[in-house]
Amino acid sequence: MSKTPAARPKIHGGGCLCGAIRFQALGPAGKPHTCSCRICQRHTGALTAAWVEFASDKVSWTGPGGAPSVYRSSDYSSRAFCASCGSSLGAIDDAPVVALLVGAFDKPGSLEFKPTAHSFRGGRPKWWHVDIKAG
Repeated sequence: MSKTPAARPKIHGGGCLCGAIRFQALGPAGKPHTCSCRICQRHTGALTAAWVEFASDKVSWTGPGGAPSVYRSSDYSSRAFCASCGSSLGAIDDAPVVALLVGAFDKPGSLEFKPTAHSFRGGRPKWWHVDIKAG
């Protein structure tokens, strides 16, 4: 009886604008969503941020700059960014979760990153529309 080798988890790579901070996230992306809260808006400079989550033990910082710099943005989370180029990378939560900004990935168009929900819809200007459709 032959054993079928276990499938390797998918590796999602990404990083900052200058390349000093690089990351690898293993496995399927969790909770793909967008957010229009003021913290996300100020962290990214965009009206809406797109996020995916990974367990913190599934994210490794692989670039020459090591782990990103962080700023404590709330009672439960810190925002991650590159100290060299200023690129926003995501949020490192007190819970064992790292939420990474979809735009920081090498392949941000992956269907796995397609948002399924939108948080803080009321935080967006009335002229800015985000349509999240299932499927």
